[in-house]
Amino acid sequence: MPLTRSKALTALLAVVVSAAALTSCAPAAEDSGPAVDSDAFPVTVEHAYGGTTITEQPTRIVSVGYTEQDTLWALGLEPVGVTDWYGDHEFASWPWADEARGGSEPEVLTTSDGLDFEAIALLDPDLIIGTNAGMTEEDYDRLSDIAPTVAHSGDYSMYFEPWDVQTLQIGEAVGLPDEAQKLVDDVDAQFADAAAAHPEFAGKSIVFLQNAIYDGAAIAYQDGLSTDFLTDLGFTIPSEIDAYAPEDESGGQAYIPVENLDVLNAADVLIWGTESDDDITALEAEPFVTAISAMKNESVVYTDGITAGAIYFTSPLSLPYVLDALVPALADAVAGNGPARTAE
Repeated sequence: MPLTRSKALTALLAVVVSAAALTSCAPAAEDSGPAVDSDAFPVTVEHAYGGTTITEQPTRIVSVGYTEQDTLWALGLEPVGVTDWYGDHEFASWPWADEARGGSEPEVLTTSDGLDFEAIALLDPDLIIGTNAGMTEEDYDRLSDIAPTVAHSGDYSMYFEPWDVQTLQIGEAVGLPDEAQKLVDDVDAQFADAAAAHPEFAGKSIVFLQNAIYDGAAIAYQDGLSTDFLTDLGFTIPSEIDAYAPEDESGGQAYIPVENLDVLNAADVLIWGTESDDDITALEAEPFVTAISAMKNESVVYTDGITAGAIYFTSPLSLPYVLDALVPALADAVAGNGPARTAE
């Protein structure tokens, strides 16, 4: 499972090699995607740390955040560098993104020791995308010394701001605003169609939880960004779980002690973001878990690891995968025909 999403990055790695010194080592620029209207540039993209002006179509894009590669691939672009979040998939490309990635083989960066400025500079980017990177202003300044850099919008938490906001921001930066809007509209339409096909979802209360009990608590997602995929289908998120969210928690997570899991009786349906049979076995061995009404009523969904990853990514490529994998299982759970399981 991913790290707690509001605390996912560690301290930055100090790097003393300058971008100028590294440029001579970088490969020659190459076409990284579809041609755009020349009128799209120059463009200034506003974000948390001001405005970044891109003067011409970028051809060597590096993505330094957790999920932006999906949006770039969905727009038909081929970033030369992407960042691995978790899952250890080749080219940081999960199954839902492989078709859009095509045959491109980007360099994969990691953030285990913070942003790797030296590795980023070696890729000789002409645009750095970090809308989902938890980028600080210091990070932004250092990255901007390498290439024009687009940070998160500043209107939301620096981690995991809404996928549609990111998509439109990235589309503007790469000169494909209309294509980005179409991506957003297409995903929204798919959710609307799924909701219309399943009127039984409307008004049902549901809670999405991580895959296990951690330090004596279940981690549930509050109403908001991390549960939009459910409310867009007509479900509601019970407010009772909000009492267990720390005041400083910006990731929309509630930490519910096992002895208080009866608060989940407010939910008609539960989704556990499980990633293996072992996860399920461990949950079902917890008496406080099996005592929850939705568990007893067989109104529960267990995900597989890929579907859980698609939920956490919340990208224009992963969300259609979520619909295909999850909606049939949700229908079974709402009908009390669970426990329902998604399949890779």
